[in-house]
Order: sequence, then structure tokens, then C-alpha cells
Amino acid sequence: MAEIIGDEPAESTEPQLQEFHYFTSAIYQIKKPEFLETASLVANEYLTNIKKQVTLNEIYPAYMSENFMNDPRLADFSKFILDKSWEILNHQGYNMDTLSTVMNELWCQQHQKYSGQDEHMHGLGNQISGFYFLECPENGSVPVFHDPRPAKKYANVIERDMTKATAASIAINFKPEPGMMLFANSWLTHAFTKNGADTPSKFIHFNIGLVWKPQQVIADNGATII
Repeated sequence: MAEIIGDEPAESTEPQLQEFHYFTSAIYQIKKPEFLETASLVANEYLTNIKKQVTLNEIYPAYMSENFMNDPRLADFSKFILDKSWEILNHQGYNMDTLSTVMNELWCQQHQKYSGQDEHMHGLGNQISGFYFLECPENGSVPVFHDPRPAKKYANVIERDMTKATAASIAINFKPEPGMMLFANSWLTHAFTKNGADTPSKFIHFNIGLVWKPQQVIADNGATII
């Protein structure tokens, strides 16, 4: 029996395939340069403090600041991140009516030359993770998001053109610029390429979780009980 082999189809009047996309991995980008001055000031202060306490790692020459999510100077910055994170989850179809977003972590990373970060994800109840870029030298570190589907990686076929984002892609990178912010679901693994510049790459990293909104009960006298 002859083997049947699929090949490029000839032109046909037959019905065409319908295409549907489900189970997507969304990444969101917005430019917010108005936060840059204050965010840089606060981040640099915390980086200065940590540099006094740690010795630079030779393999991963990077500085990670302490968590500064409670710094009052970043109240507007944090509020914007929390509001956008709630909006993203609500838009994705999650029932956010009884939930509020909460800042779990907010810290700064400074990657020296040759420093990068391996593929990882943020669990521990986080729902949205993201970055706010402060310093982005030419040939500096860039964020890379990886396809989270292990079955897709196992069965992957060689891509025709890795410079194009297609359904065959297994990773996507973004070219950062100061004041740019990225959001993604925390289950989406990400990494940072090695910094090839002589000057550091610097960004703020944040992780967002969820808490139940306080339930309100109306008393007989009309007062609201929380």
C-alpha cells in the first residue's frame, strides 16, 4: 500500500479550515515615564544599602535589593500596578468582583556585565508578575518569556524563522526602555538574557497576589458592618 504524505496543498475550492486560538499566554506592555524619577530614586537607595551588605557573585554578578513595597514614596506607583493587575485578571475572565489585588513583592535588580537570570516563575500565591525598567543600555539584559506548555516543548518542530513570533515560537523577548512596564500571569516562566553592556541593566520587579474583599453587611439601622 502506498504511503500517503501531506504536502503543500494546491489551490482548491474546498471549504477552508477555520482557526481558533485558546489557552493563550498574554503579555501586557505600557509606557509610564512619569514614575521614572521617583522609582529610580527609591530603587537606587535600596540598592546602595544592599551593596554595603553583600559581595557581588562572580557567576551571576547582580544586586537584588530588599523588598520596598511599603515605601510611601511609591504609593502612586504601586496603586497603578495593583489597579492594572486587577484589570488584567478581570479582562481575562476571572471573577474579580469579590477579590482585590495586593502587592506581595517589589524590589530592584541591577545586572552587571555578563549577569542574567535563568528561566523561572513566581508561585506562592502570586497571580501577576512584571517589571518596570529603569536603565536599559544597548546590548543590555532583555526579558524573555517562555512557552509554559511542556507538551509543546516536547513535540516542537524546527521553526522556519526564529526572528518572527509565530505559533511555533517557544520564547518571546521584549526590548526594554526606561519607563516601560510589562505585566504577565505569574505562571508564565521568564528569564533575562546576559547583560552584554559595560553599564548595568536595572529594573524593578513586582509580584501581585489576591485577597478577599471585606464582606459588607447592612444592619437593621442602615449602618454598614464590615
